[in-house]
Amino acid sequence: MFTTVLVANRGEIAVRVIRTLRSMGIRSVAVYSEADAGALHTRVADLAVPIGPAPAAQSYLSIERVLQACRATGAQAVHPGYGFLSENVEFARALEAAGITFIGPPVAAIEAMGDKIRAKATVRAAGVPVVPGSSEPGMDDDAVAAAAVEAGFPVLLKPSAGGGGKGMRVVRSADELPEQIAGARREARSSFGDDTLLVERYVGNSRHIEVQVMADAHGSVVHLGERECSLQRRHQKVIEEAPSPLLSARMRATMGQAAVDAAAAVGYTGAGTVEFIVDADNPRDFFFLEMNTRLQVEHPVTEAITGLDLVELQVRVAAGEQLPFEQADVELGGHAIEARVYAEDPSRGFLPQAGTVVALTEAVGEGIRVDSSLVEGGVVGSDYDPMLAKVIAWGPTRETARGRLVAALGRTAILGVTTNVPFLRALLSDPAVVAGDLDTGLIERRGEELTRAEDPPAGIYAAVAMSLLVDDETGGTGGIRGQGGAVVVDPWTVPGGWRVGEHAWTPRRLVVPGGEPVVVRTRGRAGDGEVRVGEGEPMRARAWRQDGRLAVSLDDVTTWYALARDGSTVWLGAEGFALPFRLVERTAGAGTAALAGGVVTAPMPGTVTLVRAAVGDEVTAGTPLLVVEAMKMEHVLVAPIDGVVDELPVTAGQQVRLDEQVAVVIPRTPEED
Repeated sequence: MFTTVLVANRGEIAVRVIRTLRSMGIRSVAVYSEADAGALHTRVADLAVPIGPAPAAQSYLSIERVLQACRATGAQAVHPGYGFLSENVEFARALEAAGITFIGPPVAAIEAMGDKIRAKATVRAAGVPVVPGSSEPGMDDDAVAAAAVEAGFPVLLKPSAGGGGKGMRVVRSADELPEQIAGARREARSSFGDDTLLVERYVGNSRHIEVQVMADAHGSVVHLGERECSLQRRHQKVIEEAPSPLLSARMRATMGQAAVDAAAAVGYTGAGTVEFIVDADNPRDFFFLEMNTRLQVEHPVTEAITGLDLVELQVRVAAGEQLPFEQADVELGGHAIEARVYAEDPSRGFLPQAGTVVALTEAVGEGIRVDSSLVEGGVVGSDYDPMLAKVIAWGPTRETARGRLVAALGRTAILGVTTNVPFLRALLSDPAVVAGDLDTGLIERRGEELTRAEDPPAGIYAAVAMSLLVDDETGGTGGIRGQGGAVVVDPWTVPGGWRVGEHAWTPRRLVVPGGEPVVVRTRGRAGDGEVRVGEGEPMRARAWRQDGRLAVSLDDVTTWYALARDGSTVWLGAEGFALPFRLVERTAGAGTAALAGGVVTAPMPGTVTLVRAAVGDEVTAGTPLLVVEAMKMEHVLVAPIDGVVDELPVTAGQQVRLDEQVAVVIPRTPEED
């Protein structure tokens, strides 16, 4: 067995792999970029080695720098996690040449399955059904367009060299082809260094089901059941569960055998996942999509229903051991569901977000597991994928697991960064999801219902105002608690509103992003006062801090919140939401609002990859002006009004900050008509 293993990754997967290495008594080595100095995976590893600047190409994707870290620490093996170098055949070759074990499949298997075009040919020869389409190698734009027309619309453009939904585009008409092919190639080049595309028939009413396989070097290949991954957004998985609510035991065995056959066809060893697309209307029709020659993001749900540690199995197989079980020994128990927590704003088109985690609460409870890279004070930037954590729930039944996951997400509070947690709770509570009636288009159809930004209720504004009153009275320390937890203060030291014989109302203006200021008035003390939101009725109110949380009692109903204050901004979290409330002096005037109508700002930190307009161009609302890439995703910024481009101060390759002004469109004057 190995004594030292280097984890060539970052974030939650690095933390998760290190946890298993520690349980096996193996010394772990973390690597990190400049942006990740002090990140959680560097703290939990036995050793940590810097490997370069923030751009992945100069750190996590640098084969030579990872090899240097191996040599410096005496690492005998490398676990690649997923993403980055996990499916890079040159990396596997370089490790082999250096006498270091790659905890993954053989080079030949990575080559066969890493190229989707070759993979389809390989499994087709093994008798596994594949999606109709064109997968000829080296197709230029004209050939891709011709293949799309021949297959019939809608079609799916897919990068040959990678996965994770990066670069995948659904094309519904011939008119869309030039722009979509160009965009797919750009994303594929950026994510994988290879812009080769293939074309597949797009199965609209489809379900995405994958089978986990495990193989050793002694000829044993088994499957560990399937995972349902149909809940996707832009071809990126959001919710995964095991087993699939669609499959019967007979279909599970049929698809499992097909996955085993696909793995055996390339001499596979280690953990791998064979992905299938299934016709939701006829589950007997399933087609091979691809094989991921690595651990999957969603592997915890398989671990939950099998009781197996897939990372430990990977390490043992890589060390030459045999699998300790056969197919007949694999038993599936209960149900597990996983939700991916992303730094993104669903109400703004799921745009990636950045910030500093000022306070953190992660769920605990029966059947709950959290794989996370989050830590208070940690910076969430735009250099890498926006996934922050995964929350997994197990239960004896699917409904128990779903209910536990909704509750666990409700107990999750990530203050300082906008996340998709409220969206996840809404999605898990959707009637179709509750019923298990899933397909890959569900999120797109339900989008507006699931992502609509609702104004915070009056009680939330009241809670923020009461938290400020507690801070006023105690200097932010929480004060001394009396009976019932109320803060005991000297009324003569209260900095506002106290009068002999009565208490005056103290107004505060609070605003959330995208909202209008709301006036909230308080009077009295935090331990015995009143609060009034807007023109609403006054409510009896008490508030106090305890164990790092805020308790607010409104008309004798007490709610507990996660709370953090960052200058003039108060972050409040409860029931899965986390909102920043900013103290403002006054509302914006009409002129400011009118001006904003023609100003285009960067919705997230990123890089301008393409400028499609010029100063002086006449445009209509919705005309693309430029493309910004953040966290390996492209975002097209468009003209907000009809008019003329008056300012365009950015160029391709330029870095932009969140809310940085990147263009101004002014209305046409009458003389221009």
